[in-house]
Amino acid sequence: MPSPFPGMDPYLEQPDFWSEVHNRLIVAIADCLVSQVRPKYRVAIEKRIYRVDPENDDNNLLVGIPDVTVKRQPSDPDKPIKGVATVLPGRQPVTVTLPLPERVKQAYLEVRDLATGQVVTALEILSPVNKRPGEGREIYLKKRNRVLGSLTHWVEIDLLPDWEPMPMYGSSIRSDYRVIVSQAASRPKADLYGFGVRESLPSFPIPLRPKDSAAIVDLQQILSEVYDRAGYDYIIDYAIAPIPPLAAEDAAWANDRLREKGFRL
Repeated sequence: MPSPFPGMDPYLEQPDFWSEVHNRLIVAIADCLVSQVRPKYRVAIEKRIYRVDPENDDNNLLVGIPDVTVKRQPSDPDKPIKGVATVLPGRQPVTVTLPLPERVKQAYLEVRDLATGQVVTALEILSPVNKRPGEGREIYLKKRNRVLGSLTHWVEIDLLPDWEPMPMYGSSIRSDYRVIVSQAASRPKADLYGFGVRESLPSFPIPLRPKDSAAIVDLQQILSEVYDRAGYDYIIDYAIAPIPPLAAEDAAWANDRLREKGFRL
């Protein structure tokens, strides 16, 4: 059964699903591109690793040099320790859990010239680690700026309405979701596809070398196929509100839509 929404399904944005949706979209877009760009180009799925602190709302990783270290000397490894400390009465420790930084693996796409191995186009699908304030966003923006200052084309897909959009200028479009296509020869100008939860997802070009026609990504078709193959229609509970919640007017529209499609009473 297809998604009850005409475009982006906001229920896919919740933390329980997004990591899986992100990975499935990356693979599906890669598969879509391969048939269009072969044999001159290779579509590579790359992986970037973030270390994040799950207990820190700002997503900063606090790593530094400890105040005290205990080192084992290389000589006399089995020599017994002479001094033994005793625990004072009333000072028994309790067990606590310390927050450990997580290693977050996030995939992205690169279209490479098969002959030279040079990256022609980079494609990113944003995740919360990219958008929310903190180290993850800073790392992402540094990579974004490096690509925008190079001869590599840049495609950025933002299907997460939470947090601030990535920096751009000169647009009065207010949208929940965005696709940006930045061709190297047209910078600083780029094409922005803005759309909301009530609209279908756009098709957009993947620019290649100047003499080669752009590949086309039909994002709506790809998302619909991902939704169907993953069986999200029977996994998602449409009786409850999505996370993050929709704006009031969109929530009312979504409620009517879900009733119409038989997902709510």
